[in-house]
Amino acid sequence: MNIDKDKLISSIKKITKPKVLVVGDLALDEMIYGDAERISREAPVLILQHTKTKLILGGASNAAHNVATLNDGKVGVIGVAGMDYYSDLLYETFEKANIDCSEIVEDRSRKTIVKTRVSGSITTSITQQIVRVDRQTKGPVSEITEDKIIKNIEKVLPTYDAVIISNYHIGTLTDKIIKFTIDLANKLGKKVIVDAQRDLGSYKNVTSMTPNHPDTEKSVGFEIHNEDDLKRAGKKLLEETNAQAILITCGADGMFVAEPNEVYTKIPVFNKSEVFDVTGAGDTVTAVYSLALAAGVDPVYSAIIGNIAASIVVRQFGCATTTVEELLAAVKDLKI
Repeated sequence: MNIDKDKLISSIKKITKPKVLVVGDLALDEMIYGDAERISREAPVLILQHTKTKLILGGASNAAHNVATLNDGKVGVIGVAGMDYYSDLLYETFEKANIDCSEIVEDRSRKTIVKTRVSGSITTSITQQIVRVDRQTKGPVSEITEDKIIKNIEKVLPTYDAVIISNYHIGTLTDKIIKFTIDLANKLGKKVIVDAQRDLGSYKNVTSMTPNHPDTEKSVGFEIHNEDDLKRAGKKLLEETNAQAILITCGADGMFVAEPNEVYTKIPVFNKSEVFDVTGAGDTVTAVYSLALAAGVDPVYSAIIGNIAASIVVRQFGCATTTVEELLAAVKDLKI
């Protein structure tokens, strides 16, 4: 495809301006690192000597973190936290990232969503994940918590330019919350972007959505092997959702943008490099793509910027973020 480099640079510079609200399953990633010392006498497992613990925003929180590093912290979150040890750590991590977490609803009956990853250095040059422990409450939030979330969305959404609905299907986003958010965003003239893993056709009248290849296949009901299949899938999702654009991420095969009237664009992977960790890369794409759409950039160039951002964060372990400066530097080195 032909890319106007000047237009791309100009578009990237615009993404610092919009203010974005993220609604969804807010999570904390606890990264525990250690050096492998020996095998335990108690069980056939490694004993690690702890070296450090790092707290990173994950789930919908990671989408917000990606927005915050790109638009000087003009981002807020709405979701649920438990009233436990990890909720305090979640708030502290949000505040350090310059993210407004004042509208989070606390629910004593639910656990704060935490994914603990334990990684060990087996040799001096290789660190690998050994085990992951998830803390979460399965099932939808209560009606009381649901009503509180809706009231908070109604209160603050008018002050934002766009809303990201980030659904990890852990229970925060009920059908009522999703419909209310979309309807209010449309009434207010705000961009609304959906990042969900299933039931994509149920998100009606959104600006766009960012499903990956496997989730798209599950939603449309057929396998995607080539560009014609992508066109069929994109067309079906556009018809089901009445969206203005669909962005399908295809991993090493790049991205695909479907727009009404059978307008399709295949975007290759840029700046191919060694991939260390794809954790959270989808959140990065959604955040950058949403910022660009909110800034008035067209869907294709918004997707290209998201593509470049993903190529940066996959070089780092865990949920990572990027900056406008890094994006501009990457474009400079882009061979197009």
